Amino acid sequence: MSKKLEGHIEELGLVKIADPKNEKPVYRREGLDGISTFEELDSKLGAELRRCRQAKNLNRADLATLVGLSEQVYGRYERSSSKMQVSRLIHLSEILGVSPLGLLFATAPHLWGKTREEADTRFRMMKLLEELPPETMSSIVKLLETVAVLQSTSDDPLPSRL
Repeated sequence: MSKKLEGHIEELGLVKIADPKNEKPVYRREGLDGISTFEELDSKLGAELRRCRQAKNLNRADLATLVGLSEQVYGRYERSSSKMQVSRLIHLSEILGVSPLGLLFATAPHLWGKTREEADTRFRMMKLLEELPPETMSSIVKLLETVAVLQSTSDDPLPSRL
């Protein structure tokens, strides 16, 4: 293994694991509850799809019709017996009126923070931003960019120059 690759693994805190669905070892980042297998991730995504579908008061047959699938094929996604392509995830997000980030957050919250609280806070902020009018969002982005620049030049948690 090259030094560059070792550095990348260390930088991201990746751990070498054996996943039952992979022949070769893979590197993963530990989640909030340990390292989920790919099967567990698929199961969490399926459960979130089911929750979102039910929140829209749609049955499987109706949702399957909207995405151009048979009820049996769509049901495999919710039961995690079929793998979903990213394009299908995007399409389901459109049909269900949910952010693909919301589906991913329910599946892998550790991608948003090192603790559950940090991940929840970051995700809540993203959801609030999604609902703001464009001009307000533009102002907030400028503010956050300024804070990020100031923080990168200071060790203070919140620079007094703000």
